[in-house]
Amino acid sequence: MASASSLLPTRAPGHSPQVRPTPDATNSPAFLTTEEAGAFLRLSPRTLEKQRVLGGGPRFRKFGARVVYAAADLRAWADSRAYGMTSDPGYVQRDSVR
Repeated sequence: MASASSLLPTRAPGHSPQVRPTPDATNSPAFLTTEEAGAFLRLSPRTLEKQRVLGGGPRFRKFGARVVYAAADLRAWADSRAYGMTSDPGYVQRDSVR
């Protein structure tokens, strides 16, 4: 029988976990596609598409037929949804769309 320590993944010496840069990093693009914005917010691109139609999602821009999101708008939208506990005023929205 294998011990618990032998079941843990092993790493090569000197190997560090790969860290992906966030959209607010200095070398990242100013605008993100729907897929990139979804990855940043950990939402599906389809959720962002639905929120564009129904409202309630982050601000977006249209350049012709192309939809893009500014990294600063994504951060501001996410920050506006920060709560300390479930009884905070505004946590429960009675007019939420499902």
